[in-house]
Amino acid sequence: MTRISRILDADSYKASHFLQYPPGTEFVSSYIESRGGAFAQSLFFGLQIYLKDVLTQPITRADIDEAEEMLLAHGEPFNRAGWDHVLNAHGGHMPVRIEAVREGSVLSTGNALVQIVNTDPRVPWIVSYLETALLRAVWYPTTVATRSWHLKKIIDAAWRETSDAPQERLVFALHDFGARGASSSESASIGGLAHLVNFRGTDTLAALALARRVYHEPMAGFSIPAAEHSTITSWGRERETDAYANMLRNFGGPGKVVAVVSDSYDVYRATAEIWGGSLASQVRETGGTLVVRPDSGDPTTTPVEIVEILAEKFGARTNSKGFRLLPDCVRVIQGDGVDESSIMAILANLRAKGFAADNIAFGMGGALLQKLDRDTLKFAMKTSAIRIGGEWIDVFKQPIGDPGKASKKGRLALVHRDGAPRTIRAEQRRDGEENLLEEVFVDGYLIRDERLEDIRRRSW
Repeated sequence: MTRISRILDADSYKASHFLQYPPGTEFVSSYIESRGGAFAQSLFFGLQIYLKDVLTQPITRADIDEAEEMLLAHGEPFNRAGWDHVLNAHGGHMPVRIEAVREGSVLSTGNALVQIVNTDPRVPWIVSYLETALLRAVWYPTTVATRSWHLKKIIDAAWRETSDAPQERLVFALHDFGARGASSSESASIGGLAHLVNFRGTDTLAALALARRVYHEPMAGFSIPAAEHSTITSWGRERETDAYANMLRNFGGPGKVVAVVSDSYDVYRATAEIWGGSLASQVRETGGTLVVRPDSGDPTTTPVEIVEILAEKFGARTNSKGFRLLPDCVRVIQGDGVDESSIMAILANLRAKGFAADNIAFGMGGALLQKLDRDTLKFAMKTSAIRIGGEWIDVFKQPIGDPGKASKKGRLALVHRDGAPRTIRAEQRRDGEENLLEEVFVDGYLIRDERLEDIRRRSW
């Protein structure tokens, strides 16, 4: 999709706000935070995508002309003088300073993640004008990264309790199947990359391209050959065994992994009589791993039942923690109906049956990249200070009907205090206390250019 002009990438009412500030307003300071919601902690990620791809690009005379024509016809005023000043005095670059916590940081909700202030006193209105795009650039990837991070903690806890598998393999325990369920290719790439902060398994190719372009990561994630229903059912029900044998023949081999959807007709028969029966010797002899994928039924019990059948047919050993593990030649992946609650239920059911958590991997689609919104983590961007005639004044809201929407006051800083990041007024910083809100963008130029490998290390 063609990217629209920066001036039009805003809510309509923003066009009228330049006339609404008090006379003499010079600077406006705003911040972005998660006010709470589904998770107590958030993993900050994704601002650099917007800064590199969008905010470093200047607006043009054509952008201003187009916006003027459209907004006046739309019923809104247009700040022609203001945008002409941005173009003439700043070469079309946004005269703002943006500070942000380092990407990959995990901190309690309720803390400032981003702070923005204008650098030219002639355009204080520009801070709020950028809210629509800037808030969207932060809330979506941060919410996906946060959900993925919490899922990693859930799976990690089960692995620590029941598994001997090395921790480095955990990054392949949750695979991104979400590209087709995302609202756009842009959402798929951004959300898919947010997931790859925590894991390495993905089928979202667009996320890999974005990681390479924006975060200096040549290959951010990995996948394996896998069957879909059309490639299995095209053989016909009578030749289901031939379809499976074809997968082993083309993709099996020492050290190789292949996933085969096995519920086209009867997943229990396919597992017991084909994989564990007529093709069992081929499965064992490939030297690789067959991953059986049930794709229907109760997502909390069906994959566990498949593990039980595979253990009956291929055997299982008991690990050092007393839980059974399938031989290396077979595993299971559950990719249907996967979310936080079903993952916890599957892992609990596995444990109750005496099986280690690493018998199963998970694939997550729409629930990972799409089943969320700005209110999942209650994201908001609010003005906290304004400078009029050389004096900074607190700006805040305190709605009587919803204390949870009260906003912060003053110019802000984020410091590490009492064992955790804490948002304070900037003037309350102690000597030697580092402000974790660091400059990332000033007047059209990227100041901090993060690498995905560093973000991953920081987020663990």
